[in-house]
Amino acid sequence: QVQLVESGGGLVQPGGSLRLSCEASGTIDRIYSMGWFRQPPRGQRELVAAIVSGGPTNYADSVKGRFTISRDDAKNTLDLQMTSLKPEDTAVYYCNLVSQKLLMYWGQGTQVTVSS
Repeated sequence: QVQLVESGGGLVQPGGSLRLSCEASGTIDRIYSMGWFRQPPRGQRELVAAIVSGGPTNYADSVKGRFTISRDDAKNTLDLQMTSLKPEDTAVYYCNLVSQKLLMYWGQGTQVTVSS
């Protein structure tokens, strides 16, 4: 089993920055991708950014130029640096891992609130 634990959420003013971190532990198969998803208060879960092993990094159009995803395979960690935050970035952010066997794992989520 794989466990994903997110940290770094909180309350921030518009224009501010936050850094989310995700640590993976357990029996980790070879990783196909790791990424961040978010679910706003009255919306569906959506992709924010993801890194495919040996492949591209993808960002949602709404966060391009503001968010940066990074991955440390030696530490099994995934970070999301968020800058120029907007109220519409308010959501629960989830860490996601997909193994090479296409098994999908989720963290418990961390709340990000952008408000003045």
